[in-house]
Amino acid sequence: MSDKFALIAAEQADHNDDQLAVTSMCRALGVSRSGFYDWVRAEPCARAVRRAKVAVHLKAAFALGRGTYGVRRVHAVLARSDDPEVASVSLDLARTLMGENDLHACQPRAYRVTTVQDEASKPTIVDQVKRDFTATTPGTKLVGDITY
Repeated sequence: MSDKFALIAAEQADHNDDQLAVTSMCRALGVSRSGFYDWVRAEPCARAVRRAKVAVHLKAAFALGRGTYGVRRVHAVLARSDDPEVASVSLDLARTLMGENDLHACQPRAYRVTTVQDEASKPTIVDQVKRDFTATTPGTKLVGDITY
């Protein structure tokens, strides 16, 4: 129902010359005109006010973690808040609000050790002594072998 009322309110905010009357829009959408005006004048309930307040703190905690904090860590940050309304937030409410605000943690990938390299990535090693390891004087040919 509130979606229909929001559509009527958005049409009223346009201020066009060819704007439809509220009565005709309510009739077309199948809602009452008095219900629309009650919706416009309605004050948000205490639950909606608290959820909006928690959402602001939740976005700040998510930004504090540079987008890597998940639901549990954001909940822990909110639990340390000075405001008792924010500190008493449940884990489920934090999860719901993060979903509603499209806040998803970006976790870095785990480090993966690779011990075997493929043949394409190996650098080409030039044999500069041409497999001749004999030297005429000491210190002229120095060779070594590192086996991995």
